[in-house]
Order: sequence, then structure tokens, then C-alpha cells
Amino acid sequence: MLDLPCILFAGGKSSRMGQDKSLLPFGDYPTLTQYQYERLKQFFADVYVSAKSRDKFNVHLRVIEDPETSDFAPTAGFVAAFQALQHDRIFVLSVDAPFVEEEVIRALLAADAPHYDAVIAKTASGTHPMVGIYHRSLLGELQRMLSQGDHRLGKLLSSSKTCYVSFENEEHFTNLNHPNEYEEAVSRYNDENKTK
Repeated sequence: MLDLPCILFAGGKSSRMGQDKSLLPFGDYPTLTQYQYERLKQFFADVYVSAKSRDKFNVHLRVIEDPETSDFAPTAGFVAAFQALQHDRIFVLSVDAPFVEEEVIRALLAADAPHYDAVIAKTASGTHPMVGIYHRSLLGELQRMLSQGDHRLGKLLSSSKTCYVSFENEEHFTNLNHPNEYEEAVSRYNDENKTK
């Protein structure tokens, strides 16, 4: 079991999906959030869900709520997570990235070191700020960003001591932003699990 906590970010607006994607069914689970939560519990001793409110989930999940007045943005989740937990680093994953495998997580952890502020996945298509490790050293800057309504994680990472870990397989980092991407992901999941 990995000893740093995993924060599953499920507090976005889902405007491109047209409905709350964190509550869409996935695999054998009633929601994508529950699927991700149960899957990640196989690797991490502690898994938390970052969301605007715990009330939208009808099952018991360990939820860290965003500050009440905050925007729909990851910066609120980062600040709330570091304030709620005592850990010096957290692993973060967006709820809509269901194909990030254990091998990716372990590669990011293997690259981590105390002098880094963050360790982030990267592929040919670009960086993936919501797949990686963030250190408490970033909390002050995240608080400043949140107070100013600045949610540019890419800018934060580029101006911090960030280690980018390259991966070749883009499919690990598929995000479900639009209905067709969700449908394709469900089909892919079903096809992969038929062969197991």
C-alpha cells in the first residue's frame, strides 16, 4: 500500500459533458467516482474525494469539501486537501481519468524527491497536471492563486521545481470531457474486462 494519500478530484462543472460526469455510471459501479475510489483503494492506504459538497454522493466516501465560496477549480481542492491532511505530499487524479494504471502511479512515485514541488505525468500531447504528486511547499502559492481566482496549474508548475515524467501511452491519460469520450471509455472498459 502506498503511504501518501490519493485525492480524487470530482468537483468540476462538467459543462462540456452536459451533466455531472462524476455521477455517471462506469463499469460495475453506479458512478465514475465510486469506480475510481474503489480502484484506487487497491493501491493507496487513504483515498479521498475532493468535491464542492459531499451531499451529491449517496454512498459513504471520504470527501474533502472545497471552501464554500470557491470557484469550480482544482486550486480549491488542493488548498482544502493540504489544510485537512497532515501529509507533506499528495497524489492527485481527476475523476475523469479512469485508465491511469498502477504502473503510471508507481513511475511517478519513483521519480519523486524531497527537493521537488511536484512530479507530473507528461506525454507527446502535453503535460497532465491532474495526474501527479504535489508537495506542501506549493500551498502558499495555491492559496494566493485561489484568493485571486487564478487557476492556471500549468503556469504554477512551470514556475516551480517540477519533475515531468514522460509516458508513451496516451491512452492512460484519456479524459472524459464530452459524451462521446465517455461512451468510448465505457466500451473500452467493457471490452478490456471481457478478456480478463
